[in-house]
Amino acid sequence: MEAKKIYILFICFFISVTVFSQKILPSPYYAKWVLVKGSFLKVAGSTNVNKFTCEIVDYSNPDTIYVLNPSTQQYLPVKGALKLDISKFDCHLAVMTNDLFKTLKGKQYPTMLVQFVSLSKFPDFNAPNSVITGVVIIELAGVLKSYIVNYTFSRDALKNIHLVGKRQVNFSDFNLTPPRKLGGLIKTKQELDVEFHLMMRNTN
Repeated sequence: MEAKKIYILFICFFISVTVFSQKILPSPYYAKWVLVKGSFLKVAGSTNVNKFTCEIVDYSNPDTIYVLNPSTQQYLPVKGALKLDISKFDCHLAVMTNDLFKTLKGKQYPTMLVQFVSLSKFPDFNAPNSVITGVVIIELAGVLKSYIVNYTFSRDALKNIHLVGKRQVNFSDFNLTPPRKLGGLIKTKQELDVEFHLMMRNTN
């Protein structure tokens, strides 16, 4: 009976040491990135007449992105999201800005959510412009859509991490109809090139 108690105490001690060690020594693939001032999102499109660009500049919400690589999986799970205010889009022309707000159903769905799901690998900051892919879920106008995004990672002299993600989406992906003007003479094309540039600090 005494031997059984000693065995149980030993197991408890082993588990506590293991958990404590994991807290002090996190996985080398673990990262915690906090967004800092200077991030932005850009949407570029075109009509049958011209091209346009709409931006949300200086996105500075203190969002946090967590990256962890379990050894049993072939990808890096990611936790974190961007919550973008649709009314903050600026198309540099009042009429076009209003049209985009209406098209995206800004009154009914005032936010656009970009949720990070995974990365194909951990970025190598010693290599210039480390290019990897990742999965995100975009929620827009009440519709959720999953995409594979191309990322470029870099780090500047101040140790800021720059993450640039690019992906083409369609209005129809979110059950949206591209805006038209002058009785349909000016038609906006379906395709939109979405680019977000996140500036972050590693807080590990």
